[in-house]
Amino acid sequence: MNAADRIRGIFADSIAALDAAAGAVADSTAAAAHMMSGALAGGGKILACGNGGSAADAVHFSAELLNRFERERRPLPAVALCADFAAVTAIANDYDYGEVFAKQVRALGAAGDVVLCITTSGNSASVNRAAEAALQMNLGCVALSGRDGGALGALLAGKKNQVEIRAPGNSTARIQEVHSVVIHCLCDFIERGLAE
Repeated sequence: MNAADRIRGIFADSIAALDAAAGAVADSTAAAAHMMSGALAGGGKILACGNGGSAADAVHFSAELLNRFERERRPLPAVALCADFAAVTAIANDYDYGEVFAKQVRALGAAGDVVLCITTSGNSASVNRAAEAALQMNLGCVALSGRDGGALGALLAGKKNQVEIRAPGNSTARIQEVHSVVIHCLCDFIERGLAE
């Protein structure tokens, strides 16, 4: 297979994954968008976290809210917990990497806030501990996960004030692509709702 055919195949796989995900995540994405919009309208903020590519997604989401997505509107309070490398490395060094986001949630989280936890497997200890901290503090929690939801899906199952958006499939790359579109859907809903 030549490179161009391989590239066309990857695009086809991505399109198929997004098509399959549209029905699977629409309701949960809408619920998360309502939760986040309500938090922001009520003076709360969104704390986002993830590792690796999911950290990049958390930073992307935060930047879209702080600046703008597609409309002019007031800046919205969002913090990418993974972006503070001094805090992340201090906590990892002095305690444990699993605590890098949970400690920040406990320090920065307040009533009315929502924690956005992003993990393709649902098994990232640092992200899952952030979700645990959110639940302990009665904060909203939105999880972007994949596969079978992993430990994060089990943690959030049946809990109030939480939404899991689980991308179907097993490919990390395809799950990340679904997460990217979900993030854009969340930004679109939040921005339109708060601009009107």
